[in-house]
Amino acid sequence: MKSEGTVSPAQQLATTFSGRVIEPADAAYDAVRRVHNGLIDKRPALIAECRGVADVVDAVRFARDQRLEIAVRGGGHNVGGRATVDAGVMIDLSQMRGVHVDPAARTAQAEGGTLWKIFNRETQVHGLATTGGVVGTTGIGGLTLGGGLGWLLPKHGMALDNLKSVDLVLADGKVARASALENQDLFWAVRGGGGNFGIATSFEFALHPIGPMVMGGLAAWPVAMAKDVLRLFRDLCAKATDDLMLVGALLTAPDGKTKVVAIGAGHFGSKADGEKALAPIKAFGQPIMDVLGPLPYVAINGLLDGAFPTGARNYWKSHFLNELSDDAIAAAIDVAAACPSPMGQIVFEHFHGAATRVPVSETAYALRSSGFNTVVISEWLDPAHDEACIAWGKKGYASLKPFGGAQRYVNYLTNDESIDEALVAVYGPNLAKLRQIKKKHDPDNVFHLNVNIKPA
Repeated sequence: MKSEGTVSPAQQLATTFSGRVIEPADAAYDAVRRVHNGLIDKRPALIAECRGVADVVDAVRFARDQRLEIAVRGGGHNVGGRATVDAGVMIDLSQMRGVHVDPAARTAQAEGGTLWKIFNRETQVHGLATTGGVVGTTGIGGLTLGGGLGWLLPKHGMALDNLKSVDLVLADGKVARASALENQDLFWAVRGGGGNFGIATSFEFALHPIGPMVMGGLAAWPVAMAKDVLRLFRDLCAKATDDLMLVGALLTAPDGKTKVVAIGAGHFGSKADGEKALAPIKAFGQPIMDVLGPLPYVAINGLLDGAFPTGARNYWKSHFLNELSDDAIAAAIDVAAACPSPMGQIVFEHFHGAATRVPVSETAYALRSSGFNTVVISEWLDPAHDEACIAWGKKGYASLKPFGGAQRYVNYLTNDESIDEALVAVYGPNLAKLRQIKKKHDPDNVFHLNVNIKPA
């Protein structure tokens, strides 16, 4: 029993904390502990809602002193729920969202809790952008550290290919900058190694002249045309220039009933070239929806936001297909037809261009092949449908496995994966070097609530 006047460790932390120290008895606790995926329901012993780097440092030292596990929340979108923890400390960066753009240098400095929609809004004031998430509510941190696919992937590479520096709080509470000039081993490792090496409090990105108006959008056809539309998608991908990003999908229309097949496109060259690139999509058959044309860059990055509401229940599984064969298309169509939720979908994200020309050894991120990142997205609202929707996700993944290659995209790994198998698929020849760097910077594996790279 505490004597009167005894101050708990959490209360002691709060005396110097700039942000909020939130415990289970606090009124804000239930709202703040939630992450994007409503299927995840964990209860941290303490939430450290940080306002600056000093808060992050204190939170890391507090957790280590109290022998509590650490989870790190940026945008909170990770589908596996790795942003939170039961009975540990959630270090919450969601209030750290400052963005500073230097238009002359074409760079942007963004804090670790920044969302892509905030980042894009600030950079577009100057007609600049970098590769970012295709859903605007995603955080820059988790997406970038694991790779970072986005509409500019073919033209400017993955999000991490545009990193110039990252500020980190390390496992011992020290602060370090990783760049091509400082802590080069850390800079190599964090570009793909996720949250294994420290808590990223700030990112410096290279920016490129993009927008404010671009060409792109979405077209959809009745699902009866799925085979022909996906073949068109495949043919367009085969000859796509670096200016063109294409995504195919099998999903349900906004009416919640009509099954459709869709092609999403973004073109980031001249308007004339964009019109020419989009023409075969617009002319194909009789689309039941066609919103392809000029639109703001910030709008193309928000096209999909409504399909991924906060609190919806999500279970995702993905393969990387080196080619989209007729048999793979047929299997995907069969899987989509059996989807028990109108929110579920199968998405084909085409990887080509600049992102695939970076040598595998240049960053920890190793998925540098051309092909189709194929994601079975099971999404629903009612907890009563958990069993059926998770089963569909697993069955869909199994059905597409014969067509998958040896590689995987780390940001789509669920929390029921075999980590050892996943690490080989994600990092390939880079894994041994990553384990050595982990041993140097986090020998006690403090940051392990991730796709964990164990110290050598």
